[in-house]
Amino acid sequence: MEFPEIDSAVFFGTITMVTWGIWVVLGNAASESIDPRTAAAISYLVAGPLALGFILVSDASLVITAKGGLLAGTAGLFTGIGLISMYIGLSGGSTTTVSTLGAMYFVIAAIIGMVVLGDEVTIARLAGIAFAAIGVVLITY
Repeated sequence: MEFPEIDSAVFFGTITMVTWGIWVVLGNAASESIDPRTAAAISYLVAGPLALGFILVSDASLVITAKGGLLAGTAGLFTGIGLISMYIGLSGGSTTTVSTLGAMYFVIAAIIGMVVLGDEVTIARLAGIAFAAIGVVLITY
C-alpha cells in the first residue's frame, strides 16, 4: 500500500490525534450508558478485527519472532489496562481530566527513553516535559 509523499509522521500523528480525541468523547458517552468495563471490551472487540483486516490488505509482514511477539503482546497488555482504566475514569470523572492525563503518556515514554534507552537528556526535552505538566494542571483545574 503506497502513501502520498508527505511527512508520514505528521500525517499519521494527526490522524491519531483526531481519532483518539473522538474515541475518548465516544468512550465517555458509552461509559455513561453502559458499564465502563463492558464499553472497553466492545471497543477492543471492534478495534481488533480492524487491525487484523489492515494487516491482510496491506503489505505487512506476517513473520513473528519470539521477541517481537512477546514485546507486542506485553504492549497490548498495557494498552488494555490503560483502555479499561480510561473507561472507568470517564464513568466517574470529567472527560477533560481523564483524557488530558491519559494523553500525557508521551511524558512517560520520554522519561523511559532518556533513563532506560539512553536517549539524550537535553534542556529542551526537560522543558517540554515541564511545560506538558503545566499544561495538564491548567487544563484540569
